[in-house]
Amino acid sequence: MRLPSAASSLALALAAAAWAQPENSTYLNPVLPGWHSDPSCTQVDGTFFCVTSTFIAFPGLPVYASRDLINWKLASHAWNREAQLPGVSWATAGQQEGMFAATLRHRGGRFYVIGEYLGAPGGSRGVVFSAADAFDDAAWGDPVTFAAERIDPDLFWDDDGRAYVATQGILLQEIDLASGALSQPPLSIWNGTGGVWPEGPHLYRKDGWYYLLIAEGGTETNHAVTIARARAVTGPYEAYERNPVLTNRGTDEYFQTVGHADLFQDAAGNWWGMCLATRSGPAWAVYPMGREAVLFPVTWAAGAWPVLEPVRGRMRGWPLPAPTRELPGDGPFNSDPDAYDFAERGAALPRNLVHWRVPRAGAFAVAPDGRAGLRVVPSRANLTGSGGGGGATAAELSGRRGLAFAGRRQTHSLFAFSVDLAFAPRRAGHEAGVAVFLTQRSHLDLGVVRRADGRLWLRFRAEGAGAVPAPRAVPLPPAWGPGPVRLRVDAPNATHYRLSAGPARDGDGAGPPLLLAEPPAALVSGGSGSFVGSLVGVYATCNGDGAGDDCPPGGVARFTRWRYVGKGQHVSETEIVR
Repeated sequence: MRLPSAASSLALALAAAAWAQPENSTYLNPVLPGWHSDPSCTQVDGTFFCVTSTFIAFPGLPVYASRDLINWKLASHAWNREAQLPGVSWATAGQQEGMFAATLRHRGGRFYVIGEYLGAPGGSRGVVFSAADAFDDAAWGDPVTFAAERIDPDLFWDDDGRAYVATQGILLQEIDLASGALSQPPLSIWNGTGGVWPEGPHLYRKDGWYYLLIAEGGTETNHAVTIARARAVTGPYEAYERNPVLTNRGTDEYFQTVGHADLFQDAAGNWWGMCLATRSGPAWAVYPMGREAVLFPVTWAAGAWPVLEPVRGRMRGWPLPAPTRELPGDGPFNSDPDAYDFAERGAALPRNLVHWRVPRAGAFAVAPDGRAGLRVVPSRANLTGSGGGGGATAAELSGRRGLAFAGRRQTHSLFAFSVDLAFAPRRAGHEAGVAVFLTQRSHLDLGVVRRADGRLWLRFRAEGAGAVPAPRAVPLPPAWGPGPVRLRVDAPNATHYRLSAGPARDGDGAGPPLLLAEPPAALVSGGSGSFVGSLVGVYATCNGDGAGDDCPPGGVARFTRWRYVGKGQHVSETEIVR
């Protein structure tokens, strides 16, 4: 039996004493619910900032801000304009390519977000975005690019001011942040403890040591966090004898896939960490929100190894900063409801809505004619993208040239989403509706579609791995009249959705909505989208009609009264917090 070292015994004793302090706080995970994978965080003058992965969603690389570690406001997106990386999005084929795990750091009055874009023309591309103001999209300039051979770049400045990038592997290179030039050859500094895919590195300088925190074991149920340290940034690195320092592998905990962590301090000097986790239990079968961001306290005594508190739904740790929502910017708080009427002519889309790749210019407009509503010009590709067929080329209908889809993250285990649709298509096959969207290979759609006989029908269809429910279509009931249709997506439990529709009027005896389907949430869990999480939103398509990028005229959809309300969060398999 191996006895603990004096340093590790001291760290464990300090950790036990810390949890015993009566002033310690309790809180619930995830603190950033919904798809927020690979979090990287820092603290600047009492405000915490985190960035998360977005892959091919656009705008990408959201930066969230909080002053209390619980209420997180969407401050900006580092990648928010096509001109920052022209042509890259439409050239990206894979459903899980795009912006991989980034690192967020602050130095000399500027914020830096460093990441890697997979699937760019000519191969992967390293990117460094920077801004003086993290609450302003326009402050993020064009990225400095660099040759990216590995994913998950970290950005670290040594005491002498030299900047380094550590990447999957784990490889270390010095970087010139003005030009993107990297020192050659890359230096291999550690390969983890034997788990697959050593990645997600973060370097920290503390008490005369360089600490190297990484993820390994793969980003599934064997995911774990390990650590090593050295006296020089280039190594050699000595692994901690008690690795992994954080994992839920081999347990029956509700929070699984725990890993890809980053550590940071609050203004009082206490250490914290954020990492990703899925609320799936060990079965790892139903987790439509994908990889979410969870918070844990860290005890890190001088000269010792850090002690990371295991991730649970209910946590206890250092005293949290006082609750507050006093933050700059006009972005929403992540867990707040949506109530969008799209009434201001020419307004930008709400900040928490995203697309699957960069959308076509003019595809979305708020009240362009002065009438309230989000106007959506249909894309030839539907949400699946159906390849060639009908004389069209594979590129035309693949969805790579911009789907007419806009959605927000599902941020609650239980929720209610509804939107009113005014739609009068002129041609058969033209369709608009709502969707729970994971990828083009996994989504649940409820649309209004014109049939060949000229009538409008409600149609449900699904894509996904496993037992996919059969499509269903019913004509719009004449009793609903000619007005808008209210389309609904509800999650009454953690395992199924309810997709329904009714007339867009309240309190007039219209009766309950017409239920079209109750598809399983497993269809939008993992599979083709194990890196991402579900979006809930609206779409319009002509299902391949037309030519090139354009649908025939007459299929424009108008959405009003967008509402999303969270109804409850699972913090364990059996406990729901409402």
